[in-house]
Amino acid sequence: MQASEAQAVKQQFEQMVQAIQQGRPGQAEALARQTLKKFPNEPNVLRVLGVALMRQGKVADAEKPLETSVKIAPGLAAGHEQYGTVLATLGRFGEAERSFIESLKLNPKAKTVYSKLARVQALQGRSEEAQKSYERMFELNPRWQKLQDALTLQNQGENEQAHKIVKEVLQQEPDNVNALHVMGGLLNVDKAHNDAEAVLRRAVELAPDFAVAWSTLAVSLKEQAKYAEAVECMEKAISLDPMNPEWHHNLGNIYLTSGNEDRALDSFQETLKIRPRHPGALLSLGHVLKTLGNQSEAIEAYRKCADVKPELGEIFWSMANLKTFRFEPDEIALMERQVDSGQIEDESEVNFCYALGKSYEDSKDYDRAFEYYKRGADKKRMMVHYDPVEFTCAVDAIMETMTPELFKRLEGVGLQDPAPILIVGLTRSGSTLIEQILSSHTKVDGTAELPDLQRVAISSGINRSDGLKYPASVMDTPEELFAELGRDYIESTRRHRQGAEYFTDKMPNNFSHVGFLHLILPNAKVIDARRHPLDSCFGTFKQLFARGQHFSYDLFDLAEYYKNYVRLMSYWDEVLPGKVLRVQYEDVVNDMEGQARRMIDHCGLEWEEQIERFYETDRAVKTASSEQVRQPIYKGSLDTWKNYEHHLEDLIEQLEPVLQSMPPHLTRPGR
Repeated sequence: MQASEAQAVKQQFEQMVQAIQQGRPGQAEALARQTLKKFPNEPNVLRVLGVALMRQGKVADAEKPLETSVKIAPGLAAGHEQYGTVLATLGRFGEAERSFIESLKLNPKAKTVYSKLARVQALQGRSEEAQKSYERMFELNPRWQKLQDALTLQNQGENEQAHKIVKEVLQQEPDNVNALHVMGGLLNVDKAHNDAEAVLRRAVELAPDFAVAWSTLAVSLKEQAKYAEAVECMEKAISLDPMNPEWHHNLGNIYLTSGNEDRALDSFQETLKIRPRHPGALLSLGHVLKTLGNQSEAIEAYRKCADVKPELGEIFWSMANLKTFRFEPDEIALMERQVDSGQIEDESEVNFCYALGKSYEDSKDYDRAFEYYKRGADKKRMMVHYDPVEFTCAVDAIMETMTPELFKRLEGVGLQDPAPILIVGLTRSGSTLIEQILSSHTKVDGTAELPDLQRVAISSGINRSDGLKYPASVMDTPEELFAELGRDYIESTRRHRQGAEYFTDKMPNNFSHVGFLHLILPNAKVIDARRHPLDSCFGTFKQLFARGQHFSYDLFDLAEYYKNYVRLMSYWDEVLPGKVLRVQYEDVVNDMEGQARRMIDHCGLEWEEQIERFYETDRAVKTASSEQVRQPIYKGSLDTWKNYEHHLEDLIEQLEPVLQSMPPHLTRPGR
């Protein structure tokens, strides 16, 4: 090769590397193939071609050019490292180990190669050798050991001390990308996701090939509901390490959180192609199949997951939570062994207890069912924070702020969009049935339990110089801001919609924000889903929630919460007459068409005949009632509290004022 040709190849090589660094591996591949037509044995170009193919997920195709590269230039350490990387990605760990060792012979101070070597040694079950490789890596870079110490402290819950160590590293080396990554992870744990995003963006700016940092950045973006950006970052991580099952699993979880079940399904299935017994992907696959209405396939996924990880209680509660599912005797025996073993995590014990409660309820052994429900609830109550007095004070503050005078003064200032239909109330009160009926209308999108209204409400009192927070902050919020807050809610919920004129939001806790909703979206509709107080409260008590609803794990807390809910809804009836339509679940069961027509009329819609066949509406349903609402109306869930009446004496006594004011046609205790 002449000097001029060597210079041209060097320039082309630099363009290829730049294309890869800028996330354009396809362009790098094209440049490499063009160069190799004239210089087929150029080892660096072959190596870059292999890397470019890997970045596009073409791992098997990357093997040949990388193998050829090391044969032509056996003295090139980077070539052996990249060849080892592709072999490891293909699961050929022994061959990969030999390549990494060869690379280290040529460059004994290559810290990253020691990390890769340790990984493949660990994957072959040789933990002692892997530990020695990690120790050598730390010897070459003592700051890595400090960062490892910080991660250990984080895992032990010592975040403050971990922060201190990482800050020391960054003071000495501000652009240490590993330290920036660890700091980003710590900030995510502390829920300072905006700060984490800034730190992690700096890390990937400095090291565009840092796959783990891209993945952690995706987490911080997901937690801020920046789903499109989170997907981009996770896809970047996948392009850098396409055979890493965790990246595909994480991508699936982002899609699932953002309401894109079909794409989530694809990602979980991709995870399982790489690692068929990945417990997280099997569990997530079950969840998304359940949401899409594929119950038999969901059960199959859950049972495969249980085969992989039988000590994980969430699997069994997920099956029980299908409501129409029944456990086999050997599955019940397995769950009982697990809860009595004393060797499972608290969260799994809670899940097993609720699953066993449901199982014994199905067999009509109500005393034993209650025993397990209460055992699970007692355990869960110790794991969450909830103060019933705080909630009572919060309701008082809302009523003191949201006065008739305030509504009169701010009449019409909000966004006039009529699209939202909010379904509020206590959980397990028939809200999913109401949503399914409404979403059967051609002009209504059924969505999910959306957190957006609460977020917007709280945001109205953030960063005030006087420290005044929501709801008191509403009293002197500039009038022009209410329409902007309404627009914020509409835009943030748009990702869950399919383009219909109206949409439902069935977050039950939104009953607290009916007044705020009226200020920012005066034309929004509200439906209060009611059920017999004891059916509603006990149904909530025996439901294990994925998140929130911390009031539900103690019957005293539940009763106080319910009384405050009734008190606040009565207040909305008084100060915003006609705003809320109350729909009694029992009435829907006994006269579906009549109650459906009431709801359709309240929403300002025209009646459509297919609403009577609401159970045929095909859509994703994300709540515990997902299978039940895909069936015609049935009466089997009326008065289920009676099966447990002698266990509910204290609850009945606490709810006496509410029970006395029930509609006459509903059954009361003792009758």
